Amino acid sequence: MHSKIYLDNQATTPVDPRVLEAMLPYFTEHYGNPASRNHYFGWVADEAVEIAREQIATLIRSAEKEIYFTSGATESINLALRGVVEMYRKQGNHIVTVATEHKAVLDTCVDLEQQGCAVTYLSVDRTGLVDPEKVRKAITDRTILVSVMHANNEIGVVQPIGEIGKICHEQDVLFHVDAAQSVGKLPVDVQKMQIDLLSVSAHKMYGPKGIGALYIRRKHPRVRIKPQITGGGHQRGIRSGTLPVPLVVGLGEACKIAVSGMESEAKRILALREKLYTGLSAEIPNLLLNGHPDRRLPGNLNLSFGGAEGEALIMGMPDIAVSTGSACTSSIIAPSYVLKALGRTDDQAYSAIRFGIGRFNTAEEIDRTIDIVVKTVNRLKKLNRK
Repeated sequence: MHSKIYLDNQATTPVDPRVLEAMLPYFTEHYGNPASRNHYFGWVADEAVEIAREQIATLIRSAEKEIYFTSGATESINLALRGVVEMYRKQGNHIVTVATEHKAVLDTCVDLEQQGCAVTYLSVDRTGLVDPEKVRKAITDRTILVSVMHANNEIGVVQPIGEIGKICHEQDVLFHVDAAQSVGKLPVDVQKMQIDLLSVSAHKMYGPKGIGALYIRRKHPRVRIKPQITGGGHQRGIRSGTLPVPLVVGLGEACKIAVSGMESEAKRILALREKLYTGLSAEIPNLLLNGHPDRRLPGNLNLSFGGAEGEALIMGMPDIAVSTGSACTSSIIAPSYVLKALGRTDDQAYSAIRFGIGRFNTAEEIDRTIDIVVKTVNRLKKLNRK
């Protein structure tokens, strides 16, 4: 009996055993509230939170005081976008973003439009890249924020964040980056990339679900945002609520592991991706790679299988966990808006599968995946011809 193969690491990742081990004492032994300042239990919890803050700051090259904990990237994005819009309303009401952003950004922008904001949604080229010059041209004297994701969750495309950050700073416009998919997998340096706000999620990088962080720049410029959750003044009033210490510790540990192992892990995962792509290309004609061939996450492979519908393919391979696109939109039966933005036809979009290779995948699993996918595609094509 073959075990199931998990290749959906862009949707979520398994918790690394080292992360779980670091978290466990904070459920049972060190259960204090980090806001309890007058006894040992509170001090121990508070120290654990500060260590985690430092571990995140080390990974993204920020100061510890610039890290704020949230429930995940979706909350971080909402806090960044809404917080900036409400704080800088007198300066302007215009946001620039990209048509292929995660729904956490796009849905928030739609909501902000209903509240009187103007939003420009930039198009991408056929590989999914946005031209930094388009960003420059879209900025007006009413622009207060540009929001561009670092790595796309569906097609893995890595945007030229450093170039866009430079343009934003030259124009005195704040720059937010959704880095849920990239932190821990690609080098991120908020100083070099000139990022003002950065959203992070633990469960995309082998940490627990339900915890994330928002980096908010303190100097050059000092970024101010309007809190969205109030009550108790936790985290300098930016985001109130008792911190879930075990989850915070888990995010910190996941960052610590990434600092030491990111480069070698990326090489190994990239080799597995190339193995998968080469193996499938050799057996299946007319495979279409979605996204940029090189500028993409090491573990992301998004392919359109002409003549085989994505959902049917997935149902025909119960032993392999893959997806047709974003986990956050998988309940919606419509062609992927990301693939449509690349100029793909409805048929090409509907026949797309996203393979997400991660830390715990093996070469043997990739070999088995190639075998199963090839057999399933051939079976479906025969059925479609009948």
